[in-house]
Amino acid sequence: MRTQTAVRDASGQFMNSHRIGVDLGGTKIEGVVLDPEGVELFRKRVPTERDRGYEHILKTLKDLSEELRCVVGSQKFTFGIGTPGTISPKTGLMKNSNTLCMNGRPVRLDLEKWLGHPIAIQNDANCFALAEAKLGVGRGCELVFGVIMGTGCGGGLVYRGEPLPGLQGIAGEWGHMSIDPLGPLCFCGRRGCVETFISGAGLENRYQERYGTRKPLKLIEKEFYEGNDDAIAFMQEFFSHFGAALSNLIGVLDPDMIVLGGGVSNFNAIYKEGLAEVKKQVFTDELLTPIVKNTLGDSAGVLGAALIGI
Repeated sequence: MRTQTAVRDASGQFMNSHRIGVDLGGTKIEGVVLDPEGVELFRKRVPTERDRGYEHILKTLKDLSEELRCVVGSQKFTFGIGTPGTISPKTGLMKNSNTLCMNGRPVRLDLEKWLGHPIAIQNDANCFALAEAKLGVGRGCELVFGVIMGTGCGGGLVYRGEPLPGLQGIAGEWGHMSIDPLGPLCFCGRRGCVETFISGAGLENRYQERYGTRKPLKLIEKEFYEGNDDAIAFMQEFFSHFGAALSNLIGVLDPDMIVLGGGVSNFNAIYKEGLAEVKKQVFTDELLTPIVKNTLGDSAGVLGAALIGI
């Protein structure tokens, strides 16, 4: 069924063909079909089940893509995919994905062979940032940095309405800047990466190391608000790491806005205690950078994927 609200950029324009977007996340894969007016025609989510390996993920992508194409029928369309990691300009293979079985695989080539249609693939954080810059809270900002704190921790950079992937496709990968060289081992092979401290999975891992039991982040958050001493001490450490990571980012880019996304961004205390740590650690006399919650929710990634399509 069509939704009643079309998604358009600040100019009121959208596109001259249907657009298919797929957001390949660590836990779910979401697809959307938009008509030429930007009206959503169809949306579906399926589990990623990344522990079942590359071939299973590829089959899930193919099956979902087939459903999306059926909605379009014989009409002209573009296709875009947002995914953790990026396609290497050198090899054409996936790299830097925290869904490890995707790395070193010809994801775009495999899907293009099956679809018979070119596919644009960008980092999921680039897609998130693009959607928020063009359709969401970042409208009108020249330089927007989008942060995803979900299963992993990624970032995307949008300048004047266009994503900036960088020469090697790694622009915005702040999740793999080390803020503690003696810190936890990251899947990338280094220690103390931002992702190991402030992503959802990273936080749950750190809690287990500290207290000997694993708790979902939502329960830790609940206990924080209830005044649990362990949860308060743990989250204060999180706020400090959040402040260090974002103050480093602002010192390099000085963006017009930082938009937070992913499950961790729903923790409301970030926008008070977390921002206080950024203000404390940033290299300036006054923090002017708006650090805000996304407005498109978890739809941002898939809408951004639709926007990058070719």
